[in-house]
Amino acid sequence: MIRLATDLGIDLGTSNILVFKRGEGIVLEEPTVVALNTQTKRVLAVGEEAREMIGRTPGNIVAIRPLKDGVIADYTHTLKMLEFLIDRVCGRRRLIRPRLMICVPSACTNVEKRAVVQAGKEAGARECFTIEEPMAAAIGAGLPIDSPGGNMIVDIGGGTTDIAVISLGGIVISESLRIGGNKFDEAITRHMRHAYNLMIGERTAEEIKVKVGSAYPLNPEMTLEVRGRDLMAGLPRVVEVTSEEIREALHDPLRQIVGKVRAVLEGTPPELSSDIITRGMVLTGGGGLLRGMDALLSAETDIPVRVAENAMHCVALGTGRALENMHVLAKSGSR
Repeated sequence: MIRLATDLGIDLGTSNILVFKRGEGIVLEEPTVVALNTQTKRVLAVGEEAREMIGRTPGNIVAIRPLKDGVIADYTHTLKMLEFLIDRVCGRRRLIRPRLMICVPSACTNVEKRAVVQAGKEAGARECFTIEEPMAAAIGAGLPIDSPGGNMIVDIGGGTTDIAVISLGGIVISESLRIGGNKFDEAITRHMRHAYNLMIGERTAEEIKVKVGSAYPLNPEMTLEVRGRDLMAGLPRVVEVTSEEIREALHDPLRQIVGKVRAVLEGTPPELSSDIITRGMVLTGGGGLLRGMDALLSAETDIPVRVAENAMHCVALGTGRALENMHVLAKSGSR
């Protein structure tokens, strides 16, 4: 069957990629992973199927993440991934090619933006626009960004944290930090190696973060059994970790995020600061779901903090809605 063209909003995240289809909402959510044969250079799988292969493949097959810190690190395989996603959502036979809106970090350079637009067009789009992640997150979270008042958004994704104050449909001040959920996982992996001489994989580190990770003291604290490989004996071993020690392991990346949030608040015009004190700031992204993240930011800034409803999907929802309302593009500086 030949399908008509459609508009797609894509949250091109370091950890996950989400696709918003106009009129239908989010229709696809897959890990940002591509599996390929290193001998033939052929792509074998994309998304969840490729993620299942991480750490479990023979020597001639590798599972890679083509994006790093929110931007394209491997253009060829990002292109292959976009082609796969567009074909899956729109079908291989299309009368008219779709329009794409792809989100990028607020600190993304013009070269990095052009790479995203070029990849989108080569993957099969007739037009490709970009929108900054904090703007998309604010739209997706339902903030009144068109009103003359300050709205503060903190989007903690897999590769980057974007912080912005938005008013009258534009970003007044923003900061982007190349720290996100992936850095949390790396910090946990380092802790397990240094504290227990235990080597764990990427998926185990993420499991620890989700099950016992926190940014603020818990009541009660939690424990978890962790399985890995002993670096001294080379044999499998099980250890028990606590939420307190994992919180300590996450101290450095959390401090850097708090520091950037404070820097944005310090640079915010006074009139907008008063709005933020009244309205509070909103947390989005997978990192915003870390236990106690809202409590930590609130304690450090004396400003109310809330986690957005459907925080994981706010950027994808906002990207799609911006494409439905093209006037947002001009105000946000997207193109």
